[in-house]
Amino acid sequence: MGLKNQVQLITYPDSLGGDLKTLNEVLLKYFSDICKGGVHILPPFPSSGDRGFAPLTYFKIDPKFGTWEDIKNIGKNFDVLLDLMVNHISRQSEYFKDFLKKGRKSEYADIFITLDKLWEDGEPVQEDIDKMFLRRQKPYSIFAIEETGEVERVWTTFGKEDPSEQIDIDISSEKTKQILTDFFKHFSENSVKIVRLDAVGYVIKKLGTSCFFVEPEIYKFMDWIKNMADSLGIELLPEVHAHYKTQYKLSDHGYWIYDFILPYTVLETLMNKSSKGLCDYLRNRPSKQFTTLDCHDGIPVKPDLDDLIDTKEARKVVDKCVERGAKLSLILTEEHKDKDGFDVHQINCTYYSALNSDDDAYLAARAIQFFSPGIPQVYYVGLLAGENDYDSLKETGERRAINRHNYTIEEIKDSLEREVVKRLLKLIRFRNEYPAFNGEFKVMNCPDDEIKLAWEKNDKHCTLFIDLKTNQSKIDYIDENGDLVEYII
Repeated sequence: MGLKNQVQLITYPDSLGGDLKTLNEVLLKYFSDICKGGVHILPPFPSSGDRGFAPLTYFKIDPKFGTWEDIKNIGKNFDVLLDLMVNHISRQSEYFKDFLKKGRKSEYADIFITLDKLWEDGEPVQEDIDKMFLRRQKPYSIFAIEETGEVERVWTTFGKEDPSEQIDIDISSEKTKQILTDFFKHFSENSVKIVRLDAVGYVIKKLGTSCFFVEPEIYKFMDWIKNMADSLGIELLPEVHAHYKTQYKLSDHGYWIYDFILPYTVLETLMNKSSKGLCDYLRNRPSKQFTTLDCHDGIPVKPDLDDLIDTKEARKVVDKCVERGAKLSLILTEEHKDKDGFDVHQINCTYYSALNSDDDAYLAARAIQFFSPGIPQVYYVGLLAGENDYDSLKETGERRAINRHNYTIEEIKDSLEREVVKRLLKLIRFRNEYPAFNGEFKVMNCPDDEIKLAWEKNDKHCTLFIDLKTNQSKIDYIDENGDLVEYII
């Protein structure tokens, strides 16, 4: 099939109008020439937590969002990307509910990771846990089995609740592999073209390791799932927040990866008025990447940028974001914090607010993203240049809600009238249509307070020039008549 080298939209099923049917209408009416690369619809499945990321099943769409028919309708005009939480499933799923009722006698017992699969007597050893990259205080939850009253400790990487709503699945189990295959077949039957493997870095549990991106076992699983996806004509996008060298290993194995380095690097470039770090990075990064500035989580810092940033400088960037209303997600495990105590995992705010709602700075950031090699994704809040949503933050108590505003149709219309949004949509159309972006990329030499990036293919070429002193951006390009045109962004 192949992926389209054009801009993709990221949205929740209910964030642009309230449900999937309305989302399709909004896409066709306002954004048909904008998200030509496709639409990443964040989990529309029945879920018991984490705004869709604790799915009960992939065979159904949550009725409040619509049906699989709505997904297929969107798929008629846009390549659809959906998530598969390959590491876990909801504790409200039929699989785990059956396990909670029958325990080891459940036909699904083997798809879960009871602690005796790791520790012989089922007793967790703190020394082993201390080495793990934890996402909650302990990597397991305790449950009582209904029929026997026995207590079972089951692996749970994620989840704020105790016991967790997100139950890890055992990818070494043949039963699990069959269930995953059935999910993929269902995706294929419903016009899904790309599947993001959410939290895939956590699927291997091995004592004596961080239990994150455990090599070489991770590649064996990835190869299995890729072969299965290939047979169904589905592209894969692994989602791994890790040291950049880990991402590059995936790239070396031929997989698409996320550029989680770019969002912070662009922010730092615009705040410090220096392009040196950005230009050095763009000269050396793999090109087979999905680029983002914003997403439903936050702006990545650790561990994605470990060994790439000076923590003293990073503190200044983080502090400036906090001054502008950002919240912070922090690293829990002492071993994975920096020696000086720097512990910022992600910065939670809209990208527009992080840049102090400065239209020119925001357009410069998007221009850098669109000129960086890879497939650009734009989060729906970023598409509408949304600002921090403090009401949602207060209402939910969830830091990430600051960048998860749900837009009504009227709010979408109002946003489309804003000059910054009009300028962004024009820039996206240029990125989608200009043929040189399928050619050769170059980072041009320039002073540290400027940026100069270029693309060339046959007789077409375009050059982005940004003056960091003023955040003014322009593109010089050869048009269809062979004339040199100046486009002020």
